[in-house]
Amino acid sequence: MSVTVVGIGAEGWPGLGEPARRALEKADVVLGAPRQLALLPSLSAEQVTWPTPLMASLPGLLDEHADRELAVLASGDPTFYGIGSAVLARDPAAAVLPAPSSAALACARLGWAAQDVEVLSTVGRPLAAVRAALAPRRRLLVLVPDGETPAALAAALTTWGYGAATLTVLGSLGAPEESRVDGRAEEWTHPAGDPLAVVAVACPEVPADELLGRAPGLPDDAYAHDGQLTKSEVRTLSVAALRPVPGALLWDVGGGAGSIGIEWMRHHAACRAVTVEVREDRAARIRENASALGVPALRVVVGRAPEALADLDPPDAVFVGGGASAPGMLDTVWEALRPGGRLVVNTVTVEGEAALVAFRAAHGGALRRIAVERVAPVGRFGGWRALAGVTQLIHRKDSA
Repeated sequence: MSVTVVGIGAEGWPGLGEPARRALEKADVVLGAPRQLALLPSLSAEQVTWPTPLMASLPGLLDEHADRELAVLASGDPTFYGIGSAVLARDPAAAVLPAPSSAALACARLGWAAQDVEVLSTVGRPLAAVRAALAPRRRLLVLVPDGETPAALAAALTTWGYGAATLTVLGSLGAPEESRVDGRAEEWTHPAGDPLAVVAVACPEVPADELLGRAPGLPDDAYAHDGQLTKSEVRTLSVAALRPVPGALLWDVGGGAGSIGIEWMRHHAACRAVTVEVREDRAARIRENASALGVPALRVVVGRAPEALADLDPPDAVFVGGGASAPGMLDTVWEALRPGGRLVVNTVTVEGEAALVAFRAAHGGALRRIAVERVAPVGRFGGWRALAGVTQLIHRKDSA
């Protein structure tokens, strides 16, 4: 099988280079969306429209045409949120002929430096994921699935305190009918427009939002909770000790309000987390907190650890915020942890401390005590009130 993935812009055939045109002209079969196939001139190749759902059908389609010269159409740059990445995962030898991506065209129209812009997709993804990327003066490009999403995005930005953000909807970039609509999020009244659009968001200098930045330690009142919440100061130290890196998977065992997993994922858009919580009501609250704080992809597993951990993917880091003294808990998470991974365990009980001391004796690691005092009312004055002291284990598994 010979597979070539051809990026095609909204302008169609006139915008294709000679290599892309030759690949389409010699193909036996061309796979693509109806909109993309309609952009082609009369060719000898058989045209096959993508079925739904696309990703589930892709392996079968490639196998079906394995003995033929195959061209796959993709919008713009095929490896930029496109079908090209899925084809390459199936057939690493496939050739890719990219066209300018919608993000590149949008930056060119707006005069933005592409390296300073964050690109997000809401195609098949929750709109709530945009929130974690918001920051003063930040520039975003948001890929949208339809003409109604810009209005929904404007409403969401206003709710999140970014009503002063400037939105620019760029439709059919590169085509003769290319369009542009501008406005402020809080004043957005434009009707639904071009479904083939990119929304540029220029964040205001001073948004009405206190949840600024990706550093751990959001205010405690950023979370809905029933008292089971790792407090801000301890959370800051715990997430820092876990050392989140892009692409890494965290197990947050004993989720409570979900704050550790949420702030791990807020660190970088590629960070992944699974929160394990035994109570259904708390699990529902974790999902609500994750969506509200911009990481709706947080996975919540309802069950009792360590039994509920059995079928999860191996983690790069583990946080145990409750149940350190439960039989088999620390042994189970340590065995599952990838080599080089980090384990952080917090406890406020003497039984938990004993479990941490025993683990450290067997595997090594560091122990520390975290004491925090906050000012609280004492009559008509203020006085220091101590939070419950936390004993914390930090361990990095041998990578050998």
